[in-house]
Amino acid sequence: MLAKSRTTVLKPHFARLAFSLAAGILAVALQIGPAKPLAAAELPNFADLVERNAPSIVEISTIRRTAARSPVADSELEELLRRINPGQEPDLDIEGLPEQRQRAAVGSGFLISGDGYVITNNHVVVGADEIQVTLNDRRVFNAQIIGLDEPSDLALLKVDAEGLPYVGFGDSDALRVGEWVLAIGSPFGLEFSAAAGIVSAKGRSVPGRSSYNYMAFIQTDVAINQGNSGGPLFNLEGDVIGINSQILSSTGGSNGISFSIPSNVAMNVIEQLRESGVVERGLLGVRMREVDFALAEIFGMERPRGAFVDEVQPQSPAARGGIQNEDIILEFNGHAIEYYTDLPFYVGQYRPGTEAAVRLYRNGELIEQTVVLGSSPTNVAVAETPAARIERGNPLGFRVAELGEEAKQISGLEGVRIAELDDGPGREAGLLEGDVIVALDRQPVTSADRFAEVAGNLPESGFVPIRIVREGQATTLVLELSP
Repeated sequence: MLAKSRTTVLKPHFARLAFSLAAGILAVALQIGPAKPLAAAELPNFADLVERNAPSIVEISTIRRTAARSPVADSELEELLRRINPGQEPDLDIEGLPEQRQRAAVGSGFLISGDGYVITNNHVVVGADEIQVTLNDRRVFNAQIIGLDEPSDLALLKVDAEGLPYVGFGDSDALRVGEWVLAIGSPFGLEFSAAAGIVSAKGRSVPGRSSYNYMAFIQTDVAINQGNSGGPLFNLEGDVIGINSQILSSTGGSNGISFSIPSNVAMNVIEQLRESGVVERGLLGVRMREVDFALAEIFGMERPRGAFVDEVQPQSPAARGGIQNEDIILEFNGHAIEYYTDLPFYVGQYRPGTEAAVRLYRNGELIEQTVVLGSSPTNVAVAETPAARIERGNPLGFRVAELGEEAKQISGLEGVRIAELDDGPGREAGLLEGDVIVALDRQPVTSADRFAEVAGNLPESGFVPIRIVREGQATTLVLELSP
């Protein structure tokens, strides 16, 4: 016998109760649902930060003057003159051509004082004949260079004005990975654009224009592009904790990997530029490498850390201070050395003559040594010795500077340093600023005068060897010259 199906019919008061219960459940669900909007409401108010700090941001444009070129090629002009004046040798030394003014670069910067001091990147303004600074209120000023520092890629400018808005520096050492940061600048000439992101890493070492790596960058995922260079990186309190300097990109645009100069480094550099127009850095005089797991085990360390001293340079401050080969430097003047790249960064924050405490690990024991820092080769090469410009007639296209006496003594080299590299055979051959040239066309180079003499006698075309030393390693590159 089949069972009868049952149908339940709710009486009116039960129906009202069920409806009320369903409505209550729905209300609870709706209260739980908005969790994401509530979290979003707690995000930083970048609008207030931008409004407060934008008046202190500037756009920087530069002008370079170049001699006007003849509208026709030299060979064509030579043939034309032969036809006009048969029997006379053409004279191509044409005078009176108007000077050309070419806009060379656009970058960003920011005011750090009410009387017109401006910070930007060295690479934005180096080699410029004119520098114009455009304020957020559209006023335009001509700027003068107070000082340039290539190793840190910082420049200090000055405009003739008073009562300007300005920003202050924060403590970049206190910055934590994952914190929100904001950049304001002029990417691709789009003035006073803001972009936000987070700190991706700290203490990054990035290959740069100098052989002496005194920088440990802040890495962020902020959208930094061409034109942002020299602009500020703010924390949420509105303090400048970095100066945007470089990006890592396969396309030339932002790939979410940008690097900023820490504010604590910038404050040290700017203070010296403001005082004297130059920056002096200390020198320890060691060749070092990372302490990996194998080295840590060999030397009985609990974990890998510090800077392993491969070689102490003879007569260097390190040698005089008692540091030895195969020492592991764990601390420099109170700063812990976790990675070997930390050491030159901290050494570079102190001036020559500073007495510094060095804590190192040797033969299973912790040892305290005291060293008196020497003077970095970058001090003499950049600050004291003017670079010899290679004129238009020279086919190489880069400038060189003398090596300082201490640099020669410590390195044992005789040569000249590449101070500025333009487009041309040098760049195509793989030369970098900071390379030390010891021979050109198989002829020793011992001074800037000797370099100019050898360079002046090079053939107009063909291949020419150039011997360089980069970070202690010597190699020979080939320059391809063309008329």
